[in-house]
Formats: sequence, C-alpha cells, structure tokens
Amino acid sequence: MKYLDEFSDPHLAERLLGQIHAATTRPMAMMEVCGGQTHSIIRHGIDQLLPEQIELIHGPGCPVCVTPLEIIDRALAIAARPDVVFCSFGDMLRVPGSGRDLFSVKSAGGDVRVVYSPLDALRIARENPDKEVVFFGIGFETTAPANAMTVHQARRLGVRNFSLLVSHVLVPPAIAAIMESPTCRVQAFLAAGHVCSVMGTSAYPPLAEKYRVPIVVTGFEPLDILEGVRRTVLQLEEGRHEVENAYPRAVRDEGNLPAMEMLRDVFEVTDRTWRGIGTIPRSGWRLAPAYAEFDAENRFDVGAIRTAESSLCRSGEVLQGLIKPHECAAFGTRCTPRTPLGATMVSSEGACAAYHAYRRLDLVEAK
Repeated sequence: MKYLDEFSDPHLAERLLGQIHAATTRPMAMMEVCGGQTHSIIRHGIDQLLPEQIELIHGPGCPVCVTPLEIIDRALAIAARPDVVFCSFGDMLRVPGSGRDLFSVKSAGGDVRVVYSPLDALRIARENPDKEVVFFGIGFETTAPANAMTVHQARRLGVRNFSLLVSHVLVPPAIAAIMESPTCRVQAFLAAGHVCSVMGTSAYPPLAEKYRVPIVVTGFEPLDILEGVRRTVLQLEEGRHEVENAYPRAVRDEGNLPAMEMLRDVFEVTDRTWRGIGTIPRSGWRLAPAYAEFDAENRFDVGAIRTAESSLCRSGEVLQGLIKPHECAAFGTRCTPRTPLGATMVSSEGACAAYHAYRRLDLVEAK
C-alpha cells in the first residue's frame, strides 16, 4: 500500500503537471511501450491532463495482445487433446483464436487449468505422470525467466511429460521496427520498467542513438508516468536523445544477472510473428537445442497451423499506435469484452479494454 499512496499523491501530481506544462512549447508524440502503463494512463486520465501538444501513443506492449492468432490456434489444438492438461495464466483463456477460445475448449471437456506460476504446471505434471502437461509460455522479457527456470527444473528432475508452448517476444526489436515503419510518428519512448528490471538498460542506448529518440525507463503508478513524461519532454525540448532511468527503485542498469543467465541457457533468439503486425526479425525466444524435447509445438506437431487475421479487427493498427481504440468502427459494438474480435479487448493490458473500461462513456457522450 505504501507505493499506492505515495505514487498517487495528487499534490505531487499537480506539481509534476505544472512542470510539464511549463516546459512544453511544441507538439510531441511519445509512445508508452507497456500495456500496464496504458491502463494506468487511461484509468487516471493522465493523457487528458497533459498539455494538448503532447500525444501519448499506445504501443505493442501487451504480451497477450501480440501473441499471434496461429499460436492461439496451436494452443487450442493441443488443449483439445484428451491426453493433455493445458495450463495457462487466466488472461489467455478468453483470447479468441480463429473460431473459439480456451474457455470453449474447457467447456467442451478439455482439461484446461488456470495456474499462477509455471511451477504449478510442473507440479501437476509430476502428480499426473499419465498425462501430458503443457504450459502456455507467453510474454515479454518479464515472464520469461520463470518459464525458463521451470523448463530447467523439468530437465533436472526428469519430468518428461511436461512441455512449454513458447510465444516470448522482445521489446528492443519492436522499438526498432516501429521506428523503421514508414508511418512512424513516434518521437520518444516510455520504456517498460518491469522489462528493464530483468534485462537492464544496455539494449537501449544504441536504439536511442540510431533513431535519435529519447528513451525513458518508466514505472506504472501515476507519478511514475508523469515523471517519465516530464523527463521525456525536457529531452525533446533540449534536442537530446538519451536513455534515462526514471524507475530506479526497481531497475538497475545491469539488470537481473541470474535471470539473464537462466534465459541465455534455456532460450535462443529467433524471429517472431506479432499479432496484427507481422514478423519482426530476432524479436523473440524459442527453446535452445538442449531443451528442444520440452517444446510443445514440436511434441504435438502443430507448427504447420497457419491462420489469417480477422479483417474486421483493427487491433494491429492499435498495437502499432496508428489509431486509438475508439477509432475502430467495431469498438463497443461488434467488439466488446463479451464478444471480442481481438485480444486487445479482453487482455488486462489491452488498449481496447482500457478504453472500454475507463473511457467508453466519455466517448459515447462526445458523439
């Protein structure tokens, strides 16, 4: 509760907003990379309190949202098998595949279980040696260490009925892809603090220098975000493009060294497809050859499953920051949390879900 109180102090927020307004002299567009930051911004109305010259662009920082449709369909195919216990965090169960979701598989008799840690899935595998137990390993660098450790433990303990369906993606290549897009309007980035708490900040100076953009590592509470914006505004106004750590209580420049060592042991870098965006070279992880036997995609031979994205859902444009959620014609009508067209409407970090939860009535009144 300490940080909830201290980092939501309205008097400090007012001071920071005053400094931001005083320093801003021209239009500027900055992208918050993390979906958790997006939800905090929309929930607290931070974007509406900033100077009108500042645009916050919502980036592809929701790991559930960028998991490609074909990976979801591979998960559904595995989960429907009678010999499989399919384990996942709860936020994946309502993400739509091409025809159904994991809740539908569960209601049809599939053994789909919500767990709170990949180690829970490993325990289930040890308790059920007659079943194949699969954990859906998605996310950015934040969740990857726990998944890597679990696979490492499975090999060490000789648990052969456990496997991992991997869909891990990396933030720095996504930043590069955004900056190299011909439609890019981003002038600066608020980097995801939890990613940097694992990986440190060493990947960002080359990006800041190459693309001449400020990158400010930012937390998730209202004052964290305002401080990140304040530092970014000062850099843009002064013509600087540096990496700054505005989240020092959680982020060290060198990162979490044991976690990174585990990641290097279990995973290797690979090309990854991002839902609604396409393939970004060297933007994800897959299991290294030493752990290939724990790869669920190979074990269940689902790698050939390919699926076309919905023509109705514009989540790809939302994830690239090209449109705001409410600018999609399906928002709040054909696409709602009960009837989602894409993951951005049901994920706890999805931009569409944030707008539907916190901004929907404002948008209706504005029409």
